[in-house]
Amino acid sequence: MLKGNLLNLFTEEIYPAEVEIQDGKIKCILEIKGEFKNYILPGFIDSHIHIESSMLTPSRFAEAVLPHGTTAVVADPHEIANVLGLAGINYMMRDASTVPLRFFFTAPSCVPATPFETSGAVLGPEEIDELLRMDDIVALGEMMNFPGVIGEDPIVMEKIKLSHKHFKPVDGHAPLLSGADLCKYIAAGISTDHECSILEEALEKKKLGMKIMIREGSSARNLEELWSVGGEFLVSDDRHPEDLLEGHLDQTLKKTVQLGMDPVEAIRMVTVNPASHYHLDIGSISPGKRADVVIVDDLEKFKVKKVLIDGKLVAQEGKVLFKVQPTPIENTFQLSDTKPSDFEIYSNANKAKIRVIKVIEGQLLTEESEATLKIEDNILKPDLEGDILKIAVVERYGANNIFNAFVNGFGLKEGAIASSVAHDSHNIIVVGTNSQDMAVAVNTLKKNSGGLVAVRDDEVHSLKLPIAGLMSTMNAQDVSNQLTHLHNVVEDMGSNLTSPFMTMSFMALLVIPRLKISDKGLFDVESFQFVDVLK
Repeated sequence: MLKGNLLNLFTEEIYPAEVEIQDGKIKCILEIKGEFKNYILPGFIDSHIHIESSMLTPSRFAEAVLPHGTTAVVADPHEIANVLGLAGINYMMRDASTVPLRFFFTAPSCVPATPFETSGAVLGPEEIDELLRMDDIVALGEMMNFPGVIGEDPIVMEKIKLSHKHFKPVDGHAPLLSGADLCKYIAAGISTDHECSILEEALEKKKLGMKIMIREGSSARNLEELWSVGGEFLVSDDRHPEDLLEGHLDQTLKKTVQLGMDPVEAIRMVTVNPASHYHLDIGSISPGKRADVVIVDDLEKFKVKKVLIDGKLVAQEGKVLFKVQPTPIENTFQLSDTKPSDFEIYSNANKAKIRVIKVIEGQLLTEESEATLKIEDNILKPDLEGDILKIAVVERYGANNIFNAFVNGFGLKEGAIASSVAHDSHNIIVVGTNSQDMAVAVNTLKKNSGGLVAVRDDEVHSLKLPIAGLMSTMNAQDVSNQLTHLHNVVEDMGSNLTSPFMTMSFMALLVIPRLKISDKGLFDVESFQFVDVLK
């Protein structure tokens, strides 16, 4: 039996009430007399998140967010699906089942993201159909291939058709799409979008009937720009471990109310609205619903006192009341040891004009620039003074492809950094001042079964991510501490980037302009084709 001030999301009233719970469900709600200092709310639902971006397993993620009032998530396991396909999604479900947090998943719609890179898996219509038959798969995941929708690519259209056959919604991903193309995208049966970054874009999509997910994550923060649009959902998309230590949807609600939104509307966006859209048996304090409940101090700061799932207390005063034992997984790396010569570009000339990937701080976008490099012993030499460094992608799934190019913007004066988080196919990406340290960094990643590495002066610093090269089995605090240490090391190596590893991970994202790199070559996103490093 719970007693407190009930926020009724149906009538927008607040009144003292008693909530009776039986067999994990809400049996009855009675209005009572009395004065209470706490508020009874439905558990919070994050309706669009990639668990892998937290670098935590689902069970460790649950441990981090449950004390903040999050009782359910709709997660797109797109990252691990690119590495392991159905086996990766099954891993996420298996590990998620060991903790009280409710994990619902979407079927990743774009694996691989492009045909211009080597990925670990392909999810075609047959696999999507298999996933959509499962109760815990509640939608087709974000349809990033909007050109495929507009051009009526048969495989893309078949996946959308399968989702509708199973009476499950299709999530969208259509940054800056407008006009006739947007109309065609929506007409295909795509109902949500979380990629809006400006008010006009969100309004156009809303007027056409799309449900707007207002995103406030670690890399993309759109709440201040979009809160006034009247969106349907508040979502994270991605949250890094250091940010999860500060809060989750409780923090988003606090900021939303501070910006001026009515608390009732804000709470609906993380309770009733997502539950209704994804047909979940949660999201409101009403008879027959699962008893997922959050007790908070007030409707301004949303300080969470207690969290219940199925009527059982699972977190209290910032602490979880259950044990976490992440599920192990076999090593997913199939590559030979690398040697320094693998990271050289050869030429018979005295000097060479080259294309350079130019990093833009805080952006997924890059630009193309050019530089002239010296050649010694037929090998192109980086220009450390001009911040023209070496970059390479090393394929990790058994083909042993390595492609080398040059990048500007990392600022390293020594050593090398490498990562097995490299969107979207998660091959190994490495940036360095010299080939020797690049080889050491890549070989360390192989030995660690994935993660992040910084190498300098024979020192090797690393964060191990042995779960598909994407996630750690450690808790959020330990992952955050090791990540902070790595950032400090890379800063000492000369980089001024706020998040050097995250920036590096997007250098291989071939769907965001302009110049990117894969294990198959240097890729011009605007012309959608490979280009030569040497001009």
